[in-house]
Amino acid sequence: MTTLVLCVDRANDIGRKTGVSTPVVGWEAVRSLVTDVGLADPEDSSVNCLLEALRVTRELRDDRESAEVAVISGSSESTVGADRAVAQQLDDLVERYDVESAVVVIDSAEDERLVPVVESRLRVDAVDRVVVRQAHDIESTYYLLKQFLADEELRSTVLVPVGVGLLLVPLLLVQFTPAVAMAGLAALLGAVFLYKGLAIDEVLSNAPEQARDALYSGQVSVVTYAVAAGLAIVGLFLGALSIRTLDVAGDEVLVPSLLFVYHSVPWLALAALTASAGRLLDELIGSESISTSYMNLPFGVIAIGLVVRGFAGFLLERQAELAHLVLLGRFELTPIQRLTMFIFAGIVISLVGVRISATVSDETLEEVVNGRNEG
Repeated sequence: MTTLVLCVDRANDIGRKTGVSTPVVGWEAVRSLVTDVGLADPEDSSVNCLLEALRVTRELRDDRESAEVAVISGSSESTVGADRAVAQQLDDLVERYDVESAVVVIDSAEDERLVPVVESRLRVDAVDRVVVRQAHDIESTYYLLKQFLADEELRSTVLVPVGVGLLLVPLLLVQFTPAVAMAGLAALLGAVFLYKGLAIDEVLSNAPEQARDALYSGQVSVVTYAVAAGLAIVGLFLGALSIRTLDVAGDEVLVPSLLFVYHSVPWLALAALTASAGRLLDELIGSESISTSYMNLPFGVIAIGLVVRGFAGFLLERQAELAHLVLLGRFELTPIQRLTMFIFAGIVISLVGVRISATVSDETLEEVVNGRNEG
């Protein structure tokens, strides 16, 4: 029986750089492949992986074991396709050669994910991971920095924020204490890194084009979003006015926060309702069927607004910051009754929304759940 020394290349770096199709089997074929890969990219770790596979094969043969060396790779763009390509090549090797076990040679964590695929077809005696030793001297550091500075994207992402921060340090130290200066600098660098890390720059760069397409296509949501933004600003303004003249202690936070929420929530809910209504109208105009989620959204917004306002009003009444609610000019409600009424109204509106969306939409509950799981 033969032991197969298998060099695995999941990303197909070997085939892409040399144009050689895998599997490559045999001592001479793999040794020739080492030269091809090294000439194509001397810095590629695949060269070391191939050499290690040859070394292990030689050691096994020196111990008078029957060993054969082979190289397989994932010749596909997708991850699933690459794994299937490796599995197919491995099946061909098992069929062509009398293989009993395998020694897998890898050079990265990505290649190591193929070990279970090999184990499903052969007994794996060992996994040999090649780690390339780097020279940590001044010359190597110089060339690494040179490659880093040659990358325009890395320069703009790292060097520009750090440079701006260093320029701001003396200005901040002149105006503020060292602690405030360092805190401001850390906040600035953190904001820049989040800006790049969350790809906010890409969102902002695509926003004008998306707005232009929306205007040209005549989408109703463009207008409703603008109205919603205005209503949200009004709500925030009224919430701020409600606490402007409030006479509370300097360290008091709860009551002003509740007043802000109580007075701003109706306007914010109306803004969200306007935006969702515009999106629903676009859906009605652009397609024959309506998604359940678009139908539920306006009712959900109203229900959440009622519940939040109810809890805020309940707490403010308990602090004597809000008068009791009077219904029909004669029925005065206690704080508990007020909260119960708002919660009950929110639940009823939410159930009405579910019922209406189930009646209007063609989607069943099972289709909605399956669609969310697939997404």
